[in-house]
Amino acid sequence: MDKFLTKRAFIAGLLLSVLVAFVSQYSVNVTHSSYMAIDHMPAGAIFIFFILVFLVNSFLKLINRRLGFAQGELLLIYIMMLVASSVTEMGLGSQLLPIISGPLYYASPENQWGSFLLPNVKKFLIVTDANASRYFFEGLPAGMKIPWSAWLSPLAVWLSFIFVLYYVMFCAASILRKQWMERERFVYPLTILPREMVKESSEAGKQGRIAPFFKNPLMWLGFSIAFLLGTLAALHFYFPMVPQVPLAQSVQIFRRTVNLAFRISFPVIGFIYFVNLNVLFSIWFFNVLFKIIRGSFNIMGIASAENVGIYGCSGEPLFNHFGMGAMIVMVAYSLWIARAHLKDVWHGATGKRRVDDSGEIMSYKAAFWGLVFGSLFLTGWLTVSGMAWYVSLMFLVIAFVIWITITRVVCEGGVPTLVATSIASAQIVSSMGSAHLAPMTIAALSMTYVYAADLRTFPLSSISMGLKVSEGMRGNRKPLVWAIMGAIVLNIIVTIILQLKLGYKYGGINLNDWYFRGNVTAPYNYATEMIRYQTAPNAIGWISKGIGALTMGVFLFMRQNFLWWPFHPIGIVIAPVAWIDALWFSIFLVWLVKSIIMRYGGAQVYDKLKPFFLGLPLGLYSAAGIWFIIDLFTGRTGNQVFWI
Repeated sequence: MDKFLTKRAFIAGLLLSVLVAFVSQYSVNVTHSSYMAIDHMPAGAIFIFFILVFLVNSFLKLINRRLGFAQGELLLIYIMMLVASSVTEMGLGSQLLPIISGPLYYASPENQWGSFLLPNVKKFLIVTDANASRYFFEGLPAGMKIPWSAWLSPLAVWLSFIFVLYYVMFCAASILRKQWMERERFVYPLTILPREMVKESSEAGKQGRIAPFFKNPLMWLGFSIAFLLGTLAALHFYFPMVPQVPLAQSVQIFRRTVNLAFRISFPVIGFIYFVNLNVLFSIWFFNVLFKIIRGSFNIMGIASAENVGIYGCSGEPLFNHFGMGAMIVMVAYSLWIARAHLKDVWHGATGKRRVDDSGEIMSYKAAFWGLVFGSLFLTGWLTVSGMAWYVSLMFLVIAFVIWITITRVVCEGGVPTLVATSIASAQIVSSMGSAHLAPMTIAALSMTYVYAADLRTFPLSSISMGLKVSEGMRGNRKPLVWAIMGAIVLNIIVTIILQLKLGYKYGGINLNDWYFRGNVTAPYNYATEMIRYQTAPNAIGWISKGIGALTMGVFLFMRQNFLWWPFHPIGIVIAPVAWIDALWFSIFLVWLVKSIIMRYGGAQVYDKLKPFFLGLPLGLYSAAGIWFIIDLFTGRTGNQVFWI
């Protein structure tokens, strides 16, 4: 592969990372159209990359072959857009400003934040200027300017934490890279599409202007199907007489207490085609099994009244805690089987033995000590924010258990839309009981919702996938650290500026309702309730975690020792989540089709059909991108081509 870290590729990556911020913020806040940077596979980044590779780069090569970007350069640009997408919307950008300015704006006598919450929130974490907060949500009066100074202090405090946190995630991804890629050989299904888009012909003398991927008729067939159906949905929005094909239906089962959804998701179908059959079977099978358990519990009146917030398995505390127990054991087992590699990392970090880490983007010494000292800083920052020191440490451990679990599932299971069954802050409150936590600790835990609650995307997963995309790049890969961190830092800064401008221009309450209303009030309502009504450690929650841990232990033991065991542990970790409730049918269809292909067509037919399945997400993402541009020029709002 050609040299990748060139000056022009780096500059192009930064510029397109900025473009990702514009596309994301305007799509969710102005046009209210499809979410372009919300998932582990960002639609906006893929759409922009498609335009770059298929149109712009082909045109540059037509003028002069040397003008076109080389394969390695294109992949660097994609990696930078991928990690930028993970922080520009749900990963951070759309949550930070509303959450730190929301306490003053939404406080009222009815919610009693003024009595229970605000006295316990450290003032340096939030916007304390009441007018700055109010106008951010309601829009500036004519003639007034944006009060930038009201934001500088809290943002400086927050960004010091965020940048260190993301660097620690980078260190963790670097340490785990070799174990996951070379020893356990994860498939990384979400990285296949961009790599195929830039792959050149292996035959000498046949490297043309257009990659072979774009010459494959099966790819264009898959692209056309998804693009056409997405376009029909958009046209139906503009012209209701145009028919659209319904891609989602549902039925009520178990005395109408459980919803059984049948949804066709082209991105999910396209990506998970590359996933192991055992993984696919386990995900849809256990989702159906959890539905049966849920319905049976509903009929028998078995339930927990505990409030565990609104994230993960929010309305089902039993599954929430079950998943947490399963995740703890999964991560512990993952570290155990990686012990030989981690021993090498330790030797490389301490210099006790010479270890070859030349293939890593960070030396083991830099990654290990960056992880250690970065974690110490994060613990200290959380303690200063109001948590007891041991709660700070506990929070980071649980948060990283969740982040590593979801990253592992994304890299191995390929589901682009995914969250964990629980979040770290709710687990601490449930396990210890709010009566045993200081009100200031609970308030500080509520502030972690900025980066550790709605985990449909976050940097650890995107960095891990970026390292896979960079596999095989020629030359020194160490500077990739600066390219990735540069894209993250620049995107966050641009996103903050954009959101401030949009908020003060239109009023946040007129922008995305979830980011400026639901996601703002949820953590503070939860914290206020926990402070006001002192709760004891939840015994049922501990039992559910124990059952989840035991179940995961049995699954891991069986998988390790018996080849005939048909279930993969990923299934019980993510199957109870609401997103899998919506996607199980698409996963089932792919499992069924792939099983038939492998049984009767073999590997040859499977390989031949790969471009068709990759064309499905590319077609839908392209439809969403094109219609976002149309909506932007026409001024129409609410035209959502796809949701999940």
